[in-house]
Amino acid sequence: MDSSKLLEVKDLSVVLDGRKIIDGVSFELKPQEVLAVIGPNGSGKSTLLKALVGTVKKTSGEISFAPGAKIGYLPQRFHVDFYLPMTVKEFLNLKPEHKYPLEEVLRLVEIPEAWLKENLATFSSGQLQKILLAWAIIDQPNVLLFDEPTENVDVVSQESIYDLLHDLQDELKISMIIVSHDLNVVYKYANTVLCLNEKMLCYGEPLTALTNETLSHLYGDHAFFHHHHFGEHHHEEGHEHHA
Repeated sequence: MDSSKLLEVKDLSVVLDGRKIIDGVSFELKPQEVLAVIGPNGSGKSTLLKALVGTVKKTSGEISFAPGAKIGYLPQRFHVDFYLPMTVKEFLNLKPEHKYPLEEVLRLVEIPEAWLKENLATFSSGQLQKILLAWAIIDQPNVLLFDEPTENVDVVSQESIYDLLHDLQDELKISMIIVSHDLNVVYKYANTVLCLNEKMLCYGEPLTALTNETLSHLYGDHAFFHHHHFGEHHHEEGHEHHA
């Protein structure tokens, strides 16, 4: 594989219970790139990430990670009972390999050291996402996969979490694949976007790939207004970010 790529996916297909979930998807991920994956519910976005980490078996195609690629993965639903009598420190110590000291991880995800002694059940959903982010990066991955990282989080916390992801990407020089429904997030934070609805409907820089026709195909005619609004609002910001 070309040394300029961390990940290369060729003609990936996944069939589950006799139904084709992903059909012939191809893309790549470069060092320090942020790739957003968008599409309607049931379009195969979560399945794509699961195929990349190997928790869902691909039916055909190729998934090739560069030598030395190390993946951090935060699924859409993290199956931990947060009402167990477990502190944040105990939870983070469940991760078998720590490449960062706990203090460094706390700094990176912007949470106070006092949280380590607190029970998981005491935190809001936005605070819990920061704790899960600490879990995802503590073993020092260079590729992070996030499946709807702000689902069930209030609007203020959503912006805070995406800003934090952006800061992490800048400081740690890591690549990210983020599944999101929010076009605002795509224009503001992503270098590349992949539109998925079983098949790949678009792939490229958001400002050129997300045409009205593509968005209408993905989400229906109501997407026209949103594309116009977000495209106008984030045009300069998008170019500023895609250095």
